[in-house]
Amino acid sequence: MKAIRRFTVRPVLPESLRPLSDLARNLRWSWHAETRDLFQSVDPERWASSDGDPVRLLGSVRTARLAELAEDRRFLRRLTAVADDLGDYVTGDRWYQTQPAELPAAVAYFSPEFGITAALPQYSGGLGILAGDHLKAASDLGVPLIGVGLLYRHGYFRQSLSRDGWQQEHYPVLDPNELPVAPLREADGTPADVSLALPGGKQLRARIWLAQVGRVPLLMLDSDVEENDLGERGVTDRLYGGGSEHRLLQEMLLGIGGVRAVRTYCRLTGHPAPEVFHTNEGHAGFLGLERIAELCDQGLDFDAGLEAVRAGTVFTTHTPVPAGIDRFDRELVARHFGADAELPRMDVGRILNLGMETYPGGEPNLFNMAVMGLRLAQRANGVSLLHGAVSREMFSGLWPGFDPEEVPITSVTNGVHAPTWVAPEVLRLGARQVGAQRTEDALTVGGSDRWDAVADIPDQDIWELRRNLREQLVTEVRERLRASWRQRGAGTAELGWIDGVLDPDVLTIGFARRVPSYKRLTLMLRDRDRLMELLLHPERPIQIVVAGKAHPADDGGKRLVQELVRFADDPRVRHRIVFLPDYGMAMAQKLYPGCDIWLNNPLRPLEACGTSGMKAALNGCLNLSVLDGWWDEWFQPDFGWAIPTADGAGTDHDRRDDIEAAALYDLLEQRVTPRFYEHGQHGLPDRWIEMVRQTLTLLGPKVLAGRMVREYVERLYAPAAHAHRTMTPDLAGEVAEWKSKLRAAWHGVRVDHVETTAATATAELGTTLGLRVRVALGDLGPDDVEVQAVSGRVDEEDHITDATTVPLKPAGGPDAEGRWVYEGPLSLDRTGPYGYTVRVLPAHRLLASSAELGLVVAPSEEVVEGAGVLMR
Repeated sequence: MKAIRRFTVRPVLPESLRPLSDLARNLRWSWHAETRDLFQSVDPERWASSDGDPVRLLGSVRTARLAELAEDRRFLRRLTAVADDLGDYVTGDRWYQTQPAELPAAVAYFSPEFGITAALPQYSGGLGILAGDHLKAASDLGVPLIGVGLLYRHGYFRQSLSRDGWQQEHYPVLDPNELPVAPLREADGTPADVSLALPGGKQLRARIWLAQVGRVPLLMLDSDVEENDLGERGVTDRLYGGGSEHRLLQEMLLGIGGVRAVRTYCRLTGHPAPEVFHTNEGHAGFLGLERIAELCDQGLDFDAGLEAVRAGTVFTTHTPVPAGIDRFDRELVARHFGADAELPRMDVGRILNLGMETYPGGEPNLFNMAVMGLRLAQRANGVSLLHGAVSREMFSGLWPGFDPEEVPITSVTNGVHAPTWVAPEVLRLGARQVGAQRTEDALTVGGSDRWDAVADIPDQDIWELRRNLREQLVTEVRERLRASWRQRGAGTAELGWIDGVLDPDVLTIGFARRVPSYKRLTLMLRDRDRLMELLLHPERPIQIVVAGKAHPADDGGKRLVQELVRFADDPRVRHRIVFLPDYGMAMAQKLYPGCDIWLNNPLRPLEACGTSGMKAALNGCLNLSVLDGWWDEWFQPDFGWAIPTADGAGTDHDRRDDIEAAALYDLLEQRVTPRFYEHGQHGLPDRWIEMVRQTLTLLGPKVLAGRMVREYVERLYAPAAHAHRTMTPDLAGEVAEWKSKLRAAWHGVRVDHVETTAATATAELGTTLGLRVRVALGDLGPDDVEVQAVSGRVDEEDHITDATTVPLKPAGGPDAEGRWVYEGPLSLDRTGPYGYTVRVLPAHRLLASSAELGLVVAPSEEVVEGAGVLMR
């Protein structure tokens, strides 16, 4: 019989065990081994059956067992120690509190998904895991962050396979009362909520749930409340589900509702108000509109509000693929704003202008969330050095007239939260080597360039650790594979072969990630005969563990999954290659440590960062990857292999896949497997162990989320907070007025004449030339602009590369025609073909970048002809 109503019945903990409830509700347990060990000792069997979730554990443990623990002095001492440790962690000074600089009082961090723990399944892939790691690292460092997201009643889908290997999706319902979250409550005890106005006089209401991530509160908005109609209740049903309007409402709730939730949280708790708002990808971009509306309610006009909001906003783009950006039809967005909907006092046209693709190559009827994010943020970044360059090229249309390298998008390379992803066995080895506290500091705060203490770990210990982790993975794979085959309809009698799947002494390769086409899940199948030879080699075999989910609407991705599964089902190789369905955090935490090689073969440069290889590296796993994302930045032959790419413009996709697959097979045959199986005089693979040692020594400190968050604080949050404090309402009005004047008058700016003291087209290194430029400024004055000389080597098409810019100074007042003369030196500091040009840019003390307005004037063709532009 089916129940008509469901309740969550919680046990009443004896007084002495009450701290268990606090420990379960703070998600620090997900990365704190002592807390997890404590919960495991409450009831080891129920801990295992609850998948390591303390909330579920405490909801199922027997009353008699609780009474027994309440009298167990040894357990109570452990409980007191762990609870005291959490208290110190949450309240004590950490890295952030010791910094001399004037840092933000608080930072609000918005993301559509957060991967904190498998017990709170609110993530689909890399973006969410990165956001979760950002919160955890901020907590470890003491950064006063407030996370803001949505609480999805179905989360992302669960994946299983049909008998013929086709991906099937399931959406289990999540009850917030069974999750490690609690409702934020008003002073009178009623649940706190926010509401949005919808067209036609309707309302979208959402409850605010609070997840405590160490020191960091995470606010999650849930529209499944009784006050909403059925349609509105479903707004937060699924992560990345539904059609355009559904997604638009999700993103309005995240951005606009999220700001309102932050204001409510700060009002109720006394938490300092954020000085910086960090938009993690374009999904949360509407937060800027709500903040402009707040300032308009305080008396600022739209333009002044926009300047004030931009000053304190950071935008991070995570995709180098235009298809990864949400874009909405102009009319759909227009219908949800204005007098009859949300933000009624704001002009809809002004809102639309922030997101429209009004640049060459854009689609003028589409509202682009990333474009809005960039226009609403004074500071923006990609997530690896290469991705920063790709983003500058991708969004260069927003800054016409500037070379891509001048586009004001920097990069902060992602990192991963080591305490979450490093296997306990690896942590214990580190603690044995340098002590528990030094190990914890090294993995959280970071700051060192190298982990030299790794050099002192004996080869035997490293190799035993690697084999132990591989053996654990083999056990895990067999359990998951058996469960998968049962779901696919196989009987127990058919599955005896699974006991022989994988071998703890065989070189193990891992490949696990989402399955969009550019990640090339099936590149390894390009030449199946060669792959079979590698899998079944008599002396040097390999084995491969594969996992990944295709988006529910991506049939192409599902076909790739099916192709891989069918190959892995072949009785000839099924003991050497497996596909594990339902890839998620719990599986990943076993998979990364147990692999010897982490494989990544995307189409370069379409991987923004790709953090799975970082997690593997922290466990002593070597990377075998295309030079894309973070691997392009940090690869060295000392600790991995680079798969050569065939990304020339003339190479079609099929040919490129053939070439790169062949390069992958060659590397495995000729370099990777020989090194793994080649044993030295002590019976150990000495050269392999040395590569593991180099991976930990040199890569370990770089790939930390602690390093990443410190970079965000120092390079983006601190400058944004300073700009926010500087941008008073009066100054915001002044800047807005100046920008308006500048845009209106810019058509009158031109370069009329350029001359140098050079008499010939050749000159000696070290020569300094005099440069004299005449410019017309129209209705602007010298205080509004900067005239620059731009010089450097030139290529065959006379494009300046590796440019140096030098400001020129006005020489006297305007002439009778209102033109100004600027002069300055031009130093010829490089040999070979050399060139220069001049340009005029807007200049204001409060601009974060001279490219900010996207305005620039260069000499016309007629002026160039008489300027002696090149020195050859």
